[in-house]
Amino acid sequence: MMEQHAEVISMAEQRAARDARDSGATRDGVSDRPRCQASTAADRPCRNYATDGPLCRVHAVQQGERPTPSDASPPDEGPVEHARRQGRDDAAAPAGGGSGDPAGAGSRAGSGDDGSSDATAGDAYERIAEEVRRRGWRMAIDGLAALDAVDSDALAEELSTLAGFLRRRLTGDYDIDDFGFDEDLTTNLLMPLVRPLHRHYWRVASHGVEHLPADGGGLVVANHAGTLPLDAIIARLDIFDQTGRHARELGADLVFRTPFIGEWARKTGATLASGNDADRLLTAGELVAVWPEGFKGLGKPWKDRYKLQRFGRGGFVATALRAQVPIVPTAIVGSEEIYPMIYDLRLLARALGVPYFPIVAQMFAVPVFGPLALLPLPSKWVIEYGEPIDTTAFGPEAADDPMTVFDLTDRVRDTIQNMLHRNLMGRRSVFL
Repeated sequence: MMEQHAEVISMAEQRAARDARDSGATRDGVSDRPRCQASTAADRPCRNYATDGPLCRVHAVQQGERPTPSDASPPDEGPVEHARRQGRDDAAAPAGGGSGDPAGAGSRAGSGDDGSSDATAGDAYERIAEEVRRRGWRMAIDGLAALDAVDSDALAEELSTLAGFLRRRLTGDYDIDDFGFDEDLTTNLLMPLVRPLHRHYWRVASHGVEHLPADGGGLVVANHAGTLPLDAIIARLDIFDQTGRHARELGADLVFRTPFIGEWARKTGATLASGNDADRLLTAGELVAVWPEGFKGLGKPWKDRYKLQRFGRGGFVATALRAQVPIVPTAIVGSEEIYPMIYDLRLLARALGVPYFPIVAQMFAVPVFGPLALLPLPSKWVIEYGEPIDTTAFGPEAADDPMTVFDLTDRVRDTIQNMLHRNLMGRRSVFL
């Protein structure tokens, strides 16, 4: 049997063959295909075969144009690299410009009085934005849209406000009233922290804002629900954003006896729901907010949602009558769904000295999602401020008439219940 040996080709022979192909020489009578004459993003010769004149498919521009190697942009080149390379090309261009730039400057570069061109940061941003939009990168397009929406003047104003707030806190240049209300802290720190929940998480829509008193005393009366008193916080923020006025909350004694919570409640303007404190605030022309259902409304089970509980003995009505201020019935829809309460462990609640101990639906998802499961549900909220009830027609002496107080209390309660039913019938979904 004839023994076969493999042909051995030396390195020198391989280099000679490669050089021959690159120079267009022939081998076995067949001409090698020419290479693309453009350069890659790394400024290296393109190794693709030329298919459209001297260029490959990648570097050949549509509609028959023939770009130079510096203008070519392969599809795997990102917008940042493309803008950086274009910036180098613009900076290297002569002051008089070329045939592609008759104005004597790059199409996006800033031009000075002496005709020189600069590739500024703004020019690079514009190039990147144009390239991102051309290539259709959705996430990058959304990010650029968010950057374009930023108002530099508004940002500067916010930073100035923050700097002023920090200076006042460090120097002690702020006031606290007789009830412990720190308006500077509430307006410039606490409310901005809550505002994203109001605008983006619960997407609160307000109606009847014109019924809120623009000045002078007034009593806002609203339903209470949601296991945690988040509806009171959101309603206060909504009133402030709509009118610029702080609604001073009237809270139960338990709130102010609770460590940490009581102190912060005082700082945000809340005070004890007693006749003396409420009278002083309303007489001073303050806007006051009260939730007559109290813990009975907060701790009611899911099956009783949007069913108003008893409004107590009508102490808030007597207060409004003594101060001769209007009562604004307010309905809050959406807060009932943030923490659906399935069961109340009353024995444990009595042992802890609290009004109720809730078992909410989110607790069953904790084994799967962990602590994140305990976040409130993102329901869609609607707050309606009803037509004010005038108390001046009854006179201040009516505050001592139990029948007048009870009748007016029932009237306020029925008004809020009807507002709740009307808004519930009009909403599309709990979350939309």
